[in-house]
Order: sequence, then structure tokens, then C-alpha cells
Amino acid sequence: MRIIFMGTPDFSVPTLHALHIAGHDIVAVYSQPPRRSGRGKNIHASPVQQAAERLGLPVFHPVSLRKAPEEWEKFAALNADIAIVVAYGLLLPEVILNTPRLGCVNVHASLLPRWRGASPIQSAILAGDTQSGITLMRMDAGLDTGPTLLQESVPITPKTTANQLHDRLSTLGAEMMVRLLQNITHALPPACPQPETGVTYAHRLTREEGCIPWSDDAEAIDRRIRALTPWPSTFTTLTTSTHPPRTLFLKIGEAEPAPLPVNQTNIMPGTIIDNANNVPLVACGHQTALKLLRIQRPGKEMMDAPTFLRGLPLPIGTILGTSLEASPPSP
Repeated sequence: MRIIFMGTPDFSVPTLHALHIAGHDIVAVYSQPPRRSGRGKNIHASPVQQAAERLGLPVFHPVSLRKAPEEWEKFAALNADIAIVVAYGLLLPEVILNTPRLGCVNVHASLLPRWRGASPIQSAILAGDTQSGITLMRMDAGLDTGPTLLQESVPITPKTTANQLHDRLSTLGAEMMVRLLQNITHALPPACPQPETGVTYAHRLTREEGCIPWSDDAEAIDRRIRALTPWPSTFTTLTTSTHPPRTLFLKIGEAEPAPLPVNQTNIMPGTIIDNANNVPLVACGHQTALKLLRIQRPGKEMMDAPTFLRGLPLPIGTILGTSLEASPPSP
């Protein structure tokens, strides 16, 4: 089958590889343009572009496909049977959606109609969902509103991180797409319209959302840490006792809800109330507590708690804050 593949981040790469291994004719790969990233702000091609170039596939990276007749003509000239879209990141106008013979099929990382939008993996963990999954959807002009072709679910446990769920869904999406296309020649299988109830939206994440609200209960904060690590990352602030005092941003990479000691009720949320085994225990809202297992200070690597405390002690009574007066830490 002649395929146009459209994707940008790491999540998309397994599907590109799977289609290539399955023997499909990938006539072009579309990916977002190279951008500056990292500490040196050097220009980097997207993971999909890098993967496509290693496979010897032609890559296009238009800035936009809207109001771009020259791009529509280039797309149509590829004479593709189908376009496979996996986290491409650009809006596809109807003229593009209608160009391939079988249309455009999207690999979406949720059980639609739950978590339409930009951050379905993180949103599912943040909300405390017990399952996520992959939906293969025939695309229409709406935001993840097209009829569904295939769905499969995976569990979300109280320990599941965004990284783990990302990798599982990325692999599952690739497997499902190969299965879907295996016996298709003339038409896609019948698609089911999405239910009108149960629709939720996953907004685009910002760095500010990584700021830990210690007044939340410990389970909600733990979900935030698991959902937003590694990006945009979760962080708290610490005001030093130096003169003048400085505000440090500490990234929290891993935590664990723990029982609140019976003699530590009515403590201000964000207060370190214990350091047993060199693991800080922080009071949270609703009479709950959270162990900080992995912490990172500015300019250092992420460390386990005992290693971190050897370099920067956090005595009992230290109050961690939620100040956003300075800029959140860079990735």
C-alpha cells in the first residue's frame, strides 16, 4: 500500500518502523520542521525525520498546510492510498484529509472520546483514570472527532508513569496499525461514530503546571509527578537561609504517598515533617503526606533522596513552596 506517514515525536517512530518492516511503500514522510532545543539551543530534526532519513525515506516539513495550495498539490502528486497520522502536530485541512484514496487514519493515545487533544497520556494519569489505550480513527475536520476503526485498552496502575504509558501505547499503536492495514486493499473497515457522551479534552501542557500544589492531597500530587515527568517536570521552591535568601527550584522526579504520623496533624502543607532513612516526608493537604524519593537541584542530576540530602540538607521544619515569581526550571 502506498502510504504517506505524518508524525513528529518519539511516540510516532515505532509506527513508522512497523509500517516499513511490514513492506508498505512509504512514499513520503511529513514531520514538523527542525527546531532549536536543548541547552545549546542547536537546531535538531524531529525524531520522525531522523528515523525516516535512516530508512532512506523522503521527508517534507512544511510550516503549515492551511491555505497552502502548493503544498496540497505536492501532497496530491504523491498518489497515496492512505495517510497515517501519529502525533503530527499540524492541523490538516479538509483538502488534505480527502486527498488519499482511503483518507487519513490517526493513531491517538486514548480511548476516544475521552481525552481528545494534545496531552491524553498525561491527562489520564492526572485524572486518576484506571485505563488508557489506543484509538485508530478515520480523521475528519474536528479535533479527534472522527469515527473509530479500532480500540484497545491498557491498565493504568497507581505506579504507572507517563514514560511507561507513553512507551506501551506507542508500541501498541504500531501493532494495531499494521493489523488494520494487513488485509485492506479497496476500503477501510466500517467505522463507528464516537459517542456524544463522555467527551473530555486534554489541553496543551505548560511548564507552570509542574508547580506542586502542596495543599492537594498526597495521591493527587503523586499523580502529578508521575504524569508530568519528564516534561514539563514537577517542581517546588525552597528559600535558602543565606543572606540574602535565594529561591531555588527543586525538581521532584519520584514520590510515594505515605501515612501521616499521628502527632503531625494540622501542619502547613509543604512542611518537611520527617527525614527517616534520609527520605524527606512532606505534609500535604487533607491530612496526607508524601515521601520524596528522587530530587534534582539546579545544575545537578536527578538523585535519590539520600544522595541529594548529602549535598543539600532539608531539615525537619523546612517549608517547600509554590512560588512562581521566578521562571520555572528549564527541561
